[in-house]
Amino acid sequence: MRFIFLLPLVAACLMPLHADETALSTGNKSFIVVGDFTHIRLRGHAKIEGAPDDGSYKEEVNGASIVAKVIGLPAGTYTAVIDFAETDKLFKAPGRRLMKITSGDTVLADNLDLFAVAGFEKAYQLKATITHQDDTILGPLVITFTGVQGTAKFNAIHILDAQGTCVASVKAGDLVEVDDAFALKIPQVSGPVIYTDPDQPMDARIDDLIERMSLSEKVKQLMNAAPAIHRLNVPEYDYANECLHGVALNGKATVFPQAIGMAATWDEEKMRQVGEAISLEARAKYNEAQREGMHASGQGLNFWSPNINIFRDPRWGRGQETYGEDPFLTGRMGVNFIEGIQGNDPHYLVAMACAKHFAVHSGPEMGRGHFNVDPDSRDLYETYLPQFQAAVEEAHVGGVMTSYNSIYHVPNAANPWLLTDLLRNSWGFAGYIVSDNVAVAHLYLEEHYAKTDVEACAYAIKAGLNLEDGNVFRALTKSVRQGLVSEKEIDAALHHVLAIRFRLGLFDPPERVPWSNTPMTEVESPEHLELARTMARESIVLLKNDHVLPLDKAKLQHLVVMGVNAQVPLLGNYNGTPGKPITILDGIKTEVGDAVKVDYFEGAPLTSDPKMPQNDVSPEDSKTALEAAKTADVIIYVGGLNSTELESESSGYESPGFSHGDRTAIELPAVQEKLLQDLQATDKPVVFVNCSGSAMAMPWEAAQIPAIIQAWYPGGQGGAAVADVLFGNYNPAGRLPVTFYEKTSDLPDFSDYRMANRTYRYFSGKALFPFGFGLSYTTFAYQPIVPQTSTVTAKDTLHLTVPVKNTGDRDGDEVVQVYVHHKNSSVPQPIRSLVAFKRVMVPKGESVKVDFDIPVERFHYWSVEKKAYVVESGADEIQVGASSGDIRQTSTVTVQ
Repeated sequence: MRFIFLLPLVAACLMPLHADETALSTGNKSFIVVGDFTHIRLRGHAKIEGAPDDGSYKEEVNGASIVAKVIGLPAGTYTAVIDFAETDKLFKAPGRRLMKITSGDTVLADNLDLFAVAGFEKAYQLKATITHQDDTILGPLVITFTGVQGTAKFNAIHILDAQGTCVASVKAGDLVEVDDAFALKIPQVSGPVIYTDPDQPMDARIDDLIERMSLSEKVKQLMNAAPAIHRLNVPEYDYANECLHGVALNGKATVFPQAIGMAATWDEEKMRQVGEAISLEARAKYNEAQREGMHASGQGLNFWSPNINIFRDPRWGRGQETYGEDPFLTGRMGVNFIEGIQGNDPHYLVAMACAKHFAVHSGPEMGRGHFNVDPDSRDLYETYLPQFQAAVEEAHVGGVMTSYNSIYHVPNAANPWLLTDLLRNSWGFAGYIVSDNVAVAHLYLEEHYAKTDVEACAYAIKAGLNLEDGNVFRALTKSVRQGLVSEKEIDAALHHVLAIRFRLGLFDPPERVPWSNTPMTEVESPEHLELARTMARESIVLLKNDHVLPLDKAKLQHLVVMGVNAQVPLLGNYNGTPGKPITILDGIKTEVGDAVKVDYFEGAPLTSDPKMPQNDVSPEDSKTALEAAKTADVIIYVGGLNSTELESESSGYESPGFSHGDRTAIELPAVQEKLLQDLQATDKPVVFVNCSGSAMAMPWEAAQIPAIIQAWYPGGQGGAAVADVLFGNYNPAGRLPVTFYEKTSDLPDFSDYRMANRTYRYFSGKALFPFGFGLSYTTFAYQPIVPQTSTVTAKDTLHLTVPVKNTGDRDGDEVVQVYVHHKNSSVPQPIRSLVAFKRVMVPKGESVKVDFDIPVERFHYWSVEKKAYVVESGADEIQVGASSGDIRQTSTVTVQ
């Protein structure tokens, strides 16, 4: 690549530089940068320690060989000041990146190791003296960067004369590709400026702003790290942000249970409240960032959450980010979360949600950059798409993120059927479509769908992609010049992208936007922390209880708590940082106080692999733990997995049972099972608290351990919530959003995307714990279903009532689940499908009537012949129960 920086020779080093706006008019070529390198905008530049606030560290050039030439300098002695920062995790160790920097025969640095001299994400300046002859003698002053180990890079170069005055300066962010200088032309627009007028229609305002931009400016606004356009008063903005279960990757925040745990609550209203709390914390953080002049990744108001992919296989490491295996439950939880995030103000959004990853994506992680899926059309429309359609049509989600994979051999980031025909034209989506990180680069580097970055950009834009999480879209100016895409198509994409910021009120006076003064006291407010504890309580699933739980503190003198997971915060991935996280050990100790002796031992590592972090449990510790367990009244073992190595997004961890964030076996690791067997052999009551983001196969534990609870990754308040359940302060009512299988061999091949023999809807075997399962400290009796009618049409709403009585001695929540079973269908159908549910509190000894209004269209299937959803005439069985495996009452409804 060849870039040129155009600047008058004596420009001040630290003044704002706007080469993209002035290059054509100055015509003074003081800096030329050429070589085999790429131009990268850094997402985390605001976090670089010691970086000056002059834009030097916002972007970098990076490559095998980079040559910077300064043209027109008079003879003399100069000081070159070069800015660097090591920001790539691949080079987060000494000796991984070594650079040689020379100027003619003078070596400015030999084997420069940025990590060794500065550390990671810390600013470093190299200062070196250069003696320069007149250009006519030896040519321009040249500084050459060569990668000795890894690649070379720099962020900015400043040239100072003998008096210390800056006479020339170049920053990576100010480089302009020579061949695309035509894109710098600023249009001359007549007529009034309306994009700054909040009383004008939003679409007209957006179009007015776009009309005033150069092509270069437009293209830069189509990447996540959008730079400021100073002449138009458009501030810098980074679209990259996450809020999966709390504001993520941006410091302190309320951390709710991981998404899979929140799905286990089956509580739509609480899910909406979580979204509302997150959006207020996001506004508070955004307001604070604006006051500090910060515009980095993670500080904006649009979020790339929720993840509403179907958790079709428990081996997928990112399944923890989802709402489980069922499209209806996923859709209901997703819709409420989105509506909570975006709010219901008629003019502005509190924050903006984005449904991902569109579509048909659920691992394996290692192949996600290039694998293709040819889904059966019924699987596609009945499992992989419904929750996205609900997010668009019902919740009016602001954004949709494409997945890396291909469908029918067309990559999703460049798939016109998926992005335009289906999403926009069929469902009426009006928001922005963003690529997953580097998905556009994958079009030519991984999937070979395009030959070059120029082609890849054109394919993506023409298919309907609007925003890139990455920087390949820099090549869009070439795409226009070569006639592969039109500027009008770029304008259309940019309209959707800028609408995000207009709908958030970011171009309007603060006094008009209701949340402009939202204070930082919203972050981890007492109300939000209490909601996090409530959600964690509601998420906990009691899997087994042979008269052990709840624990009676009055009868306890000595507790032994074991397990690595007991002493660490269990937050899940894509998380914020809780101010005072409560571990499970903390929660137990706080609950029992000084009245009960609590001994803690690690007992056993999570896996037997010594390379695994936190796996340094000594044999002596294990032996001591077992001896102590023999003297305890109750043993509590906190085990399972973790969300960083064992199940995660593309982890580098690889060992038996685990592969790069995914699992190759779903069984509880053998080292943990051996410890549980030893603990059970003490004849003391054992409580197993399993912490994981996915289903675990544990048939021995289900048969032998007297009490088991599934705690997921319960978040910042999780330890208190687990203690609440253990000691009976809260009656558990979480229900499984996924099937717990008995063994790995029950599962089809991981890479097979057919739904046959997957999830409760199609699995023909016997589940260890079925979808929807969960016990309580009380019991519930279901009375016969009371339908208002036994005959309906496809356009009707079925009204039914289910009386439920609490037959135990504790108040408790029950999750009443309604399934449909097609009795005499002309086509193969699922075993049963969830069509409604309600979480209700039933006081002890009392009955409640649980009412449902169920649109009959939920009984539909996808007709391959008609290419449409069809509600089939005939008899359907309505099944009501406590889980998919515990149907208590049935009723037959005839569809006419």
